[in-house]
Amino acid sequence: MAAGPSHLPTIKQLRYFVALAEHKHFGRAAAQCFVSQSAFSIAIQELEALLDANLVDRTNRKVTITATGKEIAVLAKLCLHDVTALVEVARGQSRPLQGPLQLGIIPTIAPFLLPRALPALRKTFPELKLYLHEDVTERLYERLSEGVLDVVVLALPYELAGIDSMELFTDRFLLAARDDTTLVDPNNYRFNRLHAGSVLLLREGHCLREHAIDACKIRNTTKLNRFSAASLLTLIEMVDADLGVTFLPEMAVGSAMLQSTHVKTYPLSDKSYRTIALVWRRGSSRAPEFQALGKFLADHRNG
Repeated sequence: MAAGPSHLPTIKQLRYFVALAEHKHFGRAAAQCFVSQSAFSIAIQELEALLDANLVDRTNRKVTITATGKEIAVLAKLCLHDVTALVEVARGQSRPLQGPLQLGIIPTIAPFLLPRALPALRKTFPELKLYLHEDVTERLYERLSEGVLDVVVLALPYELAGIDSMELFTDRFLLAARDDTTLVDPNNYRFNRLHAGSVLLLREGHCLREHAIDACKIRNTTKLNRFSAASLLTLIEMVDADLGVTFLPEMAVGSAMLQSTHVKTYPLSDKSYRTIALVWRRGSSRAPEFQALGKFLADHRNG
């Protein structure tokens, strides 16, 4: 006998369990789902009771997803993806850029693009309910593929599969140094003249690091400082303390991060740049809507 509606898991339960399978921690998974840990735990227990299956082994220190739970998590992701596709078909018949939109954006773009573009976006599309998710490219891409996110703003090049993309604009790299530094002569800059360990970059996992290494032709790794920053703010503070020089994206110029610092930027080669792009799942019925969003962001990147 087929299961009736009351015997089927809810979208909420599936979404919660997918988050738990990803984080393997009730507190972090609950935070991602914007719900209290107690309510989250109850939903997982209800799902296990409904399926009559042990999905999670709980101890005081860790959460282990059972073999059955791992299979359920894979199927749950597929179900959520199908539901997302269903909603996209329905939304495709309505006016663009209204209702909820889950937007992912990397932390080396968000603090520069969003303050300039969001006020105009809210004014132009007052019915748009924009939910922002800031994370590194790898995790945003995973959530986009799983249907958790609708669209992502990131920097290319980056190897992606199963997506459509729209290039928004190029973002040149600039040499950044304290205005009175003796580590480099900014007006007669040559990479090979830099002292060993004088180049500061973000830690691995941030695509800005790889883009800077490639675009700025950093071949001699002895020039790189062994310390890598976890955030752009930390990186800029280290440069302001004259602990090294770095390469910043042009969109950082004029931002709050550089205000009240002694950090100055200097132009590099025209070939030193990254490409800012908007990406979404291939074949999405909302592609025209995403393209409209991309054009808006490109047109308002300077405020």
